[in-house]
Amino acid sequence: MRAGVVALLAADPGIAIVGEAEHGRAALALIERLDPDVALVDLRMPVLDGVATTAQVVARHPRTRVLILTTYDTDADIERGVEAGAIGYLLKDTTHEQLADAIRAAARGETVLAPRVAEKLIARMRRPAHPALTPRELDVLTAVADGLTNAEIGARLVIAEATVKTHLLRLFAKLDVNDRTHAVVVAMERGLLRRG
Repeated sequence: MRAGVVALLAADPGIAIVGEAEHGRAALALIERLDPDVALVDLRMPVLDGVATTAQVVARHPRTRVLILTTYDTDADIERGVEAGAIGYLLKDTTHEQLADAIRAAARGETVLAPRVAEKLIARMRRPAHPALTPRELDVLTAVADGLTNAEIGARLVIAEATVKTHLLRLFAKLDVNDRTHAVVVAMERGLLRRG
């Protein structure tokens, strides 16, 4: 994917590609050395993910604008990227022209959002505050955070494994996540879980 993006952008006379990196830590080293106007970052990268990379770029190199280009468009992913300081959030179905325009806009300090991302952010702002988790959903989520399987959660809470699955599906919907790990991460970010 990276090679394809580089090939597309290299053909644009208004954009100079000064470097590329295979993971977040390598990207930070390049940014330190090259001081680019814009860093194009994916959310899912090895060694250091896109959110952590974005936060470090913003803290250490405020002149470099971070533009996220990813396939992930859940509310939680978008929120994490924007909160980390990204100036824009694009999806990988963005056309070459849209991407080039977005890079130029980001270099000028303008916020750039894919239409689907903008719609999600607006819808999220219009929604009431996050739906509350029930006490039982919090019990299940705490057990997930403790690393228990569904069967072990059922045994701990004295409920059927099918009931555990039902609680998980409901709390996934409330937290706008698709898996157990993200449920725990989002719950911790929102202060619903305290891990000591």
